[in-house]
Parts: sequence; C-alpha cells; structure tokens
Amino acid sequence: MKFTLLLIEFISAILLTIAVLLHTAKGEGIGAIGGHARMFHSQKGLEDGLNRVTTVLAIIFVISAGVLGVF
Repeated sequence: MKFTLLLIEFISAILLTIAVLLHTAKGEGIGAIGGHARMFHSQKGLEDGLNRVTTVLAIIFVISAGVLGVF
C-alpha cells in the first residue's frame, strides 16, 4: 500500500512539474516596453485545458502526500 502511494506521489510530482513548465508566461517582460507585446494573441482553449490538468495533478499530489503522512 505504501509503495503504491509513493509511486502515485512520485508520478504526480513529475507530471505536475511538467504541466507547470508548459504554462505560458503571463507577463510580457521587457518586450512590452518596445511595443512588441502580444496582447491579442492567445490560445485560450489550450491554456484552459492545461490549467485543468495542473489543478487535478496538484489535488492528487496533495491528497497522496496527506495519506502518506498518516501511514
């Protein structure tokens, strides 16, 4: 049982890290100063799906960490 929980936590941690790294930056940084900001270019559907996946993975990670704390 403990090994299974450790495996779930490990896999969810790796996938959560990848999901966070796949997010696009919200700020435009120094490019906004020169007028090169891309204000009207967005991929709303992809970003919403990635947000949902990240939320689910975070919930799985927190629950598995809590259950492992009990065992």
